[in-house]
Amino acid sequence: MVSGVKRLRFAWIGLAPFLILVLAFEILPILALLVSSLSAKDGPTLSNFGRALTPTTLAAFGNSLQLAIATAFGGTLFGTVVAYAIATSRNSAMRHVMTALANVAANFGGAPLAFAFVITLGSTGFVTILLGCLGIQLYPDFRIYSITGLGIAYLYFQTPLAILLVMPAVAGLRPEWREAAEILGATASQYWRRIALPILAPAISASFFLLFANAFGAYATAWTLTGSDVNLIPVQIAALVRGEVVLDPALADALAILSLLVMALCLIAYQYFARRMRRTA
Repeated sequence: MVSGVKRLRFAWIGLAPFLILVLAFEILPILALLVSSLSAKDGPTLSNFGRALTPTTLAAFGNSLQLAIATAFGGTLFGTVVAYAIATSRNSAMRHVMTALANVAANFGGAPLAFAFVITLGSTGFVTILLGCLGIQLYPDFRIYSITGLGIAYLYFQTPLAILLVMPAVAGLRPEWREAAEILGATASQYWRRIALPILAPAISASFFLLFANAFGAYATAWTLTGSDVNLIPVQIAALVRGEVVLDPALADALAILSLLVMALCLIAYQYFARRMRRTA
């Protein structure tokens, strides 16, 4: 009994660095945000949240939600298809190469990604000029500096992330299940509708919510590619902190708290579907 208590005590000592890291970089910053969002010159107040719900910020929330939903849906859809193609490939070398490429692309974002898209699909980008030589004019009907162009840029890292998230579930589909369904007379669509997709549904749903949170909070790519041309919540928060138009950290913190609530709901949904995914594995 005594030795068990000692082992438990040593286990908590081993967790101490991690707990200190969580406290310093997650819990304390969130508490500081909350205190600042509730602060005013005359004391604690909720007026900052009232000021956060202006037409401009509501439009920013709408644009951020639209961008996050579109790229999360597109990334999950394309990522699931590619993950299935990789998992069912008979070429093991190709599987390793594609998985490694997905790992690299999923972590390639921010300013370098924005500059890469400017060089390729900008008004004087390589692909834009090449298509112009072929008689296809992208501009002015298409602009990489718009919310549509930003969505294309987001898909560059959203799709590889979805591949990595869905790959284990897709790899878990056993060939015997499809063979058994075919022996019993099931068509390919019936197999996918009644067997494969219900098994993959938790992984696909978890991937969608994680990609949604990833896109909703992304800032560097959006700012570098579009500046303030596209009204998004991360851009609004950064502008209020830097004081481009007006310096208002309390309002920025109120917007950040509202954004954290959206992110928290996404992460709760992700954890729910991730647990279901582990139970079906």
